[in-house]
Amino acid sequence: MLSAAQKMGPAAVARAQALVQEIAEVASQDEEARLKGLNGFFNRQIQYRDDREVWGVIDYWASPLESLAKGQGDCEDYAIAKYFSLIAAGVPGVKMRLVYVRAQVSGTVQAHMVLAYYPEPNAEPLILDNLLTDIRPASRRPDLVPVFSFNAEGLWQGVAGASAGDPAARLSRWRDVLAKAKAEGWW
Repeated sequence: MLSAAQKMGPAAVARAQALVQEIAEVASQDEEARLKGLNGFFNRQIQYRDDREVWGVIDYWASPLESLAKGQGDCEDYAIAKYFSLIAAGVPGVKMRLVYVRAQVSGTVQAHMVLAYYPEPNAEPLILDNLLTDIRPASRRPDLVPVFSFNAEGLWQGVAGASAGDPAARLSRWRDVLAKAKAEGWW
């Protein structure tokens, strides 16, 4: 990961080194401590900015290193970075899903993405979000209505619905992120 960061410049290297240190610090802790540490890391390191401001396009899904290089990103960039970093810290990917939701924000409904963590397969997920600093169970996030969820293993309607197929085949932006993450050394 650090060699890939070197190609992105000094800011990427500095933030990637801080991330490697954070992952090393939380890797020996229990999973909830890992969630808290890495959720906080990205909520502090990345400033929220719209894709138009950061990338000059309407919708762009950045890899974790791209987000760190810019120091900016939107909701899916936070969720993606947390997902890959938690995997690097030893949290099984099958316990996490990126969830596309409709979020109530200041009285309006908008598209949003969060990361859901399932301590057990049928447990209520914990929600990692850039809108709130604390991690809350899904039942304490009535402002979010799930539409679909996915990870490297699958794609689902809502968060627990029937399988909707292969996420890499159905979501071209996710396929692109998986390829970039692999090239960056995330797996």
